[in-house]
Amino acid sequence: MTTYGVTGATGHLGGLTVRALLARGVPPADVVALVRTPAKAADLAELGVTVREADYTKPETLPTALAGIDRLVLVSGDIPGQRLQGHRNVVDAAKTAGVSRIAYTSVLRADSTQIALAPDHLATEDYIRNAGLPYVFLRNGWYVEVYTANKVPSALKTGEIVGATGDRPASAAARADYAEAAAAAVTGGVENVVYELGGKPFTLSEFAKALSDETGNEVVYRDISVEELTAELKAAGLDEGTAAFVASLDEAQSRGELYTDSADLADLLGREPTPFVEVLRKEL
Repeated sequence: MTTYGVTGATGHLGGLTVRALLARGVPPADVVALVRTPAKAADLAELGVTVREADYTKPETLPTALAGIDRLVLVSGDIPGQRLQGHRNVVDAAKTAGVSRIAYTSVLRADSTQIALAPDHLATEDYIRNAGLPYVFLRNGWYVEVYTANKVPSALKTGEIVGATGDRPASAAARADYAEAAAAAVTGGVENVVYELGGKPFTLSEFAKALSDETGNEVVYRDISVEELTAELKAAGLDEGTAAFVASLDEAQSRGELYTDSADLADLLGREPTPFVEVLRKEL
């Protein structure tokens, strides 16, 4: 029997990936949820999966956590400045434990994009390759839920979505679709492959129109410069570094770096990705 591990399993993507593995027919006894705080994973334990402590920043937790795991979904860390070293810690422990495949959640076009998140992801990909571990790199595009969480509340109050995207499209997809793709990739027969993953592209003007249609409240998109957006974010209470980072993501979208015409996500899912309007409707 093959044993599957999923890191970050109390997070949104990790938890959905555990459930996606079970939905594909993997027995709960063959799934290990790897988490920083096991007490927060009671819902996963109730599904019958094994829960183990695995903290990227505490290498001493990793050998026991990864013992007996054959294939691992490594969900990328979220702590700036510690992400890459944390990934290296997991990869080192996985190699020692005899993990036979790592499916790593990277970022769309990691080897060509200028997005601020890319260097850590690309360095992690290189580290996995250099470790000699069979791999699947899941270069995830943006999550639709990023837009629903960050844009909708203020838009419903002000009647506008403000951004610096140049109204260029992003190939965002539902978080659950990326999780299902990860489950398909880690259980499948193909390895040493890179998938560029994204859903059907949409612009923020289209997102604003859909939000208007779904709520009955008129919402429009207002496009401004990166500098203006940074200033507005600072005025809204973000510190200078965070405001600049958030604005840089819009700038990346304006360069077309959140767009892909790849069909890899649909191929892994065996269906078309969930339309963004369905995700929006669910999140309202």
